Amino acid sequence: MKRSTMITIAIAVGFGAMLLYSTLTSQNVQCTVTIEYNGRSNTATASGATESDALTQAQTTACGPIISGMNESIACGKAIPVAQSCKPL
Repeated sequence: MKRSTMITIAIAVGFGAMLLYSTLTSQNVQCTVTIEYNGRSNTATASGATESDALTQAQTTACGPIISGMNESIACGKAIPVAQSCKPL
């Protein structure tokens, strides 16, 4: 294998490792949220840098499969969760 190919592969692996590390270390809290909207319910888990970020992401993810359209997306995003729990990572 050529030296330039080896260097390119090493740089790509190093960049990938740095990206993975920086992504995973910024996730400090994991939250699970259960949403009921229009007679349907769904549960989702998400992580984030703060509890607020994780809760927002979990609620958005939980709403996804049970809504259709932007109006329902906004309304479901403002709905009060039926259940929620968070834990540090």
